[in-house]
Amino acid sequence: MADQGDMVPDVTMTTPDDGAFRPAEAKGDVLIVYFYPKDDTSGCTREGQDFSALMPEFASIGARVIGVSKDSPASHRKFITKYDLKVELATDADDSVCEAFGVWVEKSMYGRKYMGIERATFLIDREGRIARVWRKVKVADHAAQVLEAAKALG
Repeated sequence: MADQGDMVPDVTMTTPDDGAFRPAEAKGDVLIVYFYPKDDTSGCTREGQDFSALMPEFASIGARVIGVSKDSPASHRKFITKYDLKVELATDADDSVCEAFGVWVEKSMYGRKYMGIERATFLIDREGRIARVWRKVKVADHAAQVLEAAKALG
């Protein structure tokens, strides 16, 4: 499980254009990797919209924002287009990214247990070290909180 002070896990994510992104290769940038359960659901849409609204401010401090779910690249393309999202999205097709970050967890709904993505955000500094972790994220005001923490990294 990735935690504050650790180096970012060396994993590969699939981008909506079927390319690849490796957070460990993003040194030099401040990187925000946020995990969300599913494209086009209310909380996940709100989170994507909130981060998108703040993208000019994230860009002004040299920060990249990448949302990760298990949805397919095609689903991400539709999600981005439908809501005019400005954040980058990536797919964890084989659970390796979620496992490495420790966000693939047992959940419970109506007494039924299942595995799913825990809504979590990781702030990674310019050296590739995890500077801050938010787990069990509540969407309201979260993007603004992450922006303030990212600004503190300079």
